[in-house]
Amino acid sequence: MKRKVFFISDRTGITAEMFGQSLLSQFEEADFEELTIPFIDSVKKAESACRVIAEAEAETGLRPIVFDTIVTPEIRQIIQSSGAMVLDFFHTFIGPLETELGLSSGFRVGKTHSLTDGKAYDSRIDSVNFALNNDDGISTRHYNNADVILVGVSRCGKTPTSLYMAMQFGVKAANYPFTEDDMENLRLPADLKKHKQKIFGLTINPNRLHDIRTERKANSRYASLKQCQYEVREVEALYRREKITHLNTTSRSVEELATKIMASTGIKRQGF
Repeated sequence: MKRKVFFISDRTGITAEMFGQSLLSQFEEADFEELTIPFIDSVKKAESACRVIAEAEAETGLRPIVFDTIVTPEIRQIIQSSGAMVLDFFHTFIGPLETELGLSSGFRVGKTHSLTDGKAYDSRIDSVNFALNNDDGISTRHYNNADVILVGVSRCGKTPTSLYMAMQFGVKAANYPFTEDDMENLRLPADLKKHKQKIFGLTINPNRLHDIRTERKANSRYASLKQCQYEVREVEALYRREKITHLNTTSRSVEELATKIMASTGIKRQGF
């Protein structure tokens, strides 16, 4: 029976998910069923969430696990009374910080995701638009404005990584695919060559690439293991010839890829 896990927050739940999933990932033998309950910002909503938690316990016979980032003490206390194992990130860290700083928390809901001015928000929106308009080699005209240009074979993770960097860090990330037609005489196109200092390569295990492409276009030359092996081999040879820094995406999350790319290139968060 899967152990029910709830991520509960007075905002989007992203922070609770991030911390909670990081902790759960340490228990590989356990089987979890996860549910996010966002915007629990009133007593009524908190009581409703507690009923959902109680129903989960009745269904499985196992005490649910709750990760919460509730700021308001009254609402947090209701969640604490649910009977679940509650891991409260604010309760865990706010108290020691208040003691250390000699200050009281303002208990401001949504503070972790608020914008003190429009600069960070505008930076993210501009970067997301940039990533979409410069996705998959659609256009190379604006590469002079890019912070980084991700290159690699089709379906190796370029687009999700570009969008994650845009949304989370305000980074303008373009991406360019090397296609089957490029492989016979693979080289950097002129539009990439002149921005070589911005290029970062992605690669992937051919077997994993075969699985991904098969889901999209089964029984095709594009998805065949032989073609995947050929394309990855040629692209990695190009990286070595051109001395392009690259990462293997096979067993890495988009979060890890983005962090490693930024650390390797020295790119900083933009507009924060």
